[in-house]
This record gives sequence, structure tokens and C-alpha cells, in this order.
Amino acid sequence: MIQQSLLSLLDDYRDGTQDPIKLLPALLAAARSDQHKCWISLIDDKQLTAYLMKLEGETPKTLPLYGIPFAVKDNIDLAGLPTTAACPGFSYEPTESATVVQLLIDAGAIPLGKTNMDQFATGLVGVRSPEPWGACKNSLNPDMISGGSSSGSAVALALGYVAFSLGTDTAGSGRVPAALNNLVGLKPSKGLISTKGVVPACASLDCVSIFALNSEDANCVLNIAAQFDQADPWSRKNTYSNGPRYFNSSITDFSFAVPEHDQLEFFGDACAQNEFQKACAALEKIGGQKITVDFSSLFDAAKLLYQGPWVAERYLIIQNLLESQADKVHPVIRQIVEPAKHLTALETFAAQYTLKTFKQTSETLIKQADVFVTPTAGTCFSIDEVNTNPIELNSKLGYYTNFMNLLDLAAVATPTGFLDTQVGFGITLFSAAMNDKYLLSLSTKLQDHLAIDPGALSLFKHNQKNSQTTSLVPQETVQLIVCGAHLAGLPLNWQLTERGGRFVEKTQSAKGYKLYALAGGPPLRPGMVVDKNAGQHIEIEIWQLPMTEFGSFVAAIPAPLGIGKVQTADGRWLPGFICEASGLEGAEDITNFGGWRNWLASK
Repeated sequence: MIQQSLLSLLDDYRDGTQDPIKLLPALLAAARSDQHKCWISLIDDKQLTAYLMKLEGETPKTLPLYGIPFAVKDNIDLAGLPTTAACPGFSYEPTESATVVQLLIDAGAIPLGKTNMDQFATGLVGVRSPEPWGACKNSLNPDMISGGSSSGSAVALALGYVAFSLGTDTAGSGRVPAALNNLVGLKPSKGLISTKGVVPACASLDCVSIFALNSEDANCVLNIAAQFDQADPWSRKNTYSNGPRYFNSSITDFSFAVPEHDQLEFFGDACAQNEFQKACAALEKIGGQKITVDFSSLFDAAKLLYQGPWVAERYLIIQNLLESQADKVHPVIRQIVEPAKHLTALETFAAQYTLKTFKQTSETLIKQADVFVTPTAGTCFSIDEVNTNPIELNSKLGYYTNFMNLLDLAAVATPTGFLDTQVGFGITLFSAAMNDKYLLSLSTKLQDHLAIDPGALSLFKHNQKNSQTTSLVPQETVQLIVCGAHLAGLPLNWQLTERGGRFVEKTQSAKGYKLYALAGGPPLRPGMVVDKNAGQHIEIEIWQLPMTEFGSFVAAIPAPLGIGKVQTADGRWLPGFICEASGLEGAEDITNFGGWRNWLASK
């Protein structure tokens, strides 16, 4: 997994401490073993080789995103992989990549695959994806929703498979999953990033969003992606004052507006309420002056998104499927969009007139402060809760997000803390369109002040004894290489899982190891020993184990096995199983099988 930001990874490429030729195959292998259901499809080894070959003769100096792995939501075209929008009956093979994807590839970035999503980008929950994919699990707590609709893009980044990812945002789809997975989610100004090659949800409102570990990374991606596209009728040119040179985290004094007290909604979640108060206090500490304003016109506008005619745009894109093969569409989504076929032109124009009034009001309102601030989501729900009550709970998640695209606002979801359920909590900074750089600058300053580790790269354990302050204590872990009976699904794997062990990746050892089937058993056990002359690559797994459980695990290992340092194929030295030479008496050399599973399969 990648345990660093995009910009940090570029620095490592520059000084030679990382190499995309070694790193990306390892990331792709890890992604293939993902257990959070964040992927719909992945590139194959041949496709990865082709991408890597394009880097030959290039460097981070010549390509601004040289060798940077990223993920693409599966309603955005990537040539070489199908676009499904999480609906097998809708799937098609694009002949070219979406404009934004191609811009990133041309800059040196490498797409590893297409990510899971709420079908047809309709939902904020991440559970409206049918089999064979299913609900995407939150990266910090798999019992909780990941948020949607860009669920997989957020989780893939939070888990470290990629350095950034693309989503879409119509009603919060690029912000809610960012918050719940402890990430930055940029919902850019409408039209700033081309939507050519994107399956529409509501074409007049859709934005391609960017997920990143921090706002500096999001800014870096935006610099590449924000290009006017003549082939996209929704594209619009950026303003000079929103250009690359206007990203500056040295902002000193600013005003920020929050809703009136009775307009804040946390749906009974006291922890979320406390976290929002803490986030506002942090904004004040970095130079912000808080004011309270009436958000009623914004919240009233939000009701138009699903209670007005804009749902007809969602119907339009899947009309043929609904009218010929309705069973192919997720039942909750059918329930949402099918009433749109009864909407009239009169209702449509009436809603447009209402929205125009709200826009005029919001334009006046938005001038009252430098930036407006809300929670990104007022709470989070479990997967089981959402499956039981899918529409009402989804609506609650959109309370703070549904109005922004309707009113043509720019927004940055910024992580600021954690809920009692151990998922992320964050705020959204928003302002008028074409203020993206200002919002990213302020978000960076806030992140620098809070210094929260992003995503799920560091596991956290909530300290229940100090719940008054919602403190989170880092769970110290150790990575461990296993090669035999402790592999996933094999007889001794329970010794890891019952100690809180978590699968990280499947990979190979460095060349220079031999593998033996030791005498005795059950269970059958291998022994891996160093042999620089005759040794080969051996298939291994890397597991992450809480440090507090590591001692008891090691103590239970019987001779002749023990724990030493083992080198991986990509050059890492990690604790792993080794065998004493004395234990090879009566053992069978099985090195030629390349791994324990292959030998077991031959028996």
C-alpha cells in the first residue's frame, strides 16, 4: 500500500527511493485481494506494462504525474475497461477515455482500475451496487457505510491502493464518502473539469470530483484536470483569479459563516455535533472569524433536487433500460427515478423559476463571508441500517450537500476528526463558483493545523474512557510476512485474525529463498530459508497485526520456525517466518512450486 501523499511519492521517484516499475505491480496485486469491495474492474498485467512503458525516457520533471497510480469511478470512461455505472445490464466498452482521464494519463498518471459506486450515481450511501460487487465497506469500519455514490474511489484511496482518485458529484457523491473515509473531496465549480466521457446522473449538475489525502494533492490534480473542453457543452473556462498561481495556504484573516443553531442537524449524533464545534474552533485558531447566517434559502433549494424535476435527468439516461429491462436497475433507484416519467413541462418550468429565485438569494448570501462552513455529513449509519431504511437515511446524508450543485457553488470536504463509530468526520468549505483555489488553500491551512493522519493508512482505536473529548488513540501495528499455514484460508490463519490481524497484500519474496515442506504435522507446515545461490521468488502474504498481540503470536511459534527479517520482491525488509537449518531434516524441497498453496494443490 502507498503510505504517503501524491507529492511525497513524486519526491521519492525523484530521489530514487521509489520506482513505479516496482511499486505499481505490487499495488495492483494488493488491489486484486481487496476485501472492502471497492473495485469493479482492474487493469491486467499487460495493460499495466503498456502504461509503464510510456514512462520510459520520462521523469517527474517532464511528466507532472509521473507514475502516480489513480482510480476511476465506474461511470467515467477508461479505454480498455468496461463502463458499467454499477449496472451489468448497462455495461459498454468505451473506445476512448473520458477527457479528464486522458489528461491525467498524458501527465504520467496510471489508472489501476474502475471503482464501485451507487448504481447510476444515485445515492450517498455506497450500498446500491448489485452483485457481483455489492456494498462497498467503509475503510475505517467495515460495518459502516462508505458513503456514495463515489464509494469505491474514496475507499481505494483511503486504503492506499492509489495516490488519488476520481469520482463524480451531483448531490454530494464526492464529498460524503470523502468525509466518512477521512479524505479531502474537491467538488469543483461546475464545468471546470470536463464531463465528456462521463455517464450522466443529472447532466446539468454533474461535476467530476477529486479525492486526495490532502488539499495540496487535490490542487496538483486540479491543475492538470481543469482544462476547457470544446467537445463538452457543459465545459466552461477557468477565471484568471482561480488559476494555479492562486493556491496559497498563507491565508491570514478570513470570515466564515455557519448555519443558525436551529438549522444545524446531527440526527441525534452528539459526537458529530461536538466534532463540528471543534472544527469551527480550529478555524478560529488559524485566523477565522465566525459569523452565523440564515441558511434557509440554501436548504430550501436542496429540496428541489429530488422533489423537483431534476430527477427526470436521472430517468433520461436509463430510460431505455427502465422501459425494457427494469429488473436490471437496482430496486431503490427504480423507486427514486420512475415517478419522473409523470412530470410535466409545467412543473419543470415552475421549478426552474423557483431555483432562479434561490440562486439570486444565495448570490447575495454568499457575499456575507469569505467562506461558508457546514458539516459534510451530520452523522454516519451502518450498512444494515441503510439496507433497512434506504431512502430516509440517504436523505439525511444529503442535508448539507444537495443544494451546492443546484446553486453553482464550489466546495472542498475537509477531514477534521472521527465519530464514535471510528469513521471519519469532516466539514465542507464552500463559496461561489471559481473560488476553488481559495477553498483548497484554506483547507490546506486547516489540515496543517489539525495534523490528522489521512485515510485509513493509520488504524485508530477510539478511547471509550475519554469519549467526552472524542479522543482517538493510534493503534500501533506491525507488518508480518507469512508463507504457509498462516496464509488466508489455511488452518492456522485464525491465529492472526483472532488477534485482530488484517490482510494487507499478496506478493513475492525477493529472489534468494528456498521453501521446504517440513516433516511431521498436522498441520502441514513449510520452512523458508535463505539460499542466495539456488533460491527463488516465493509467494507470500503480508498481514498487519496489533503490536500488543505480536508478542503472544511469536511466543506460540514452535521450533524450528521463528521470526526474522524477510526481503520482499520490491526490496522491503519485514518481520517474517524463517526456518532453522536443523529443522530441514526429513523435509521436502518444494521451491520449484513457487509457494505453499501451489504445493498443497499438487497433493
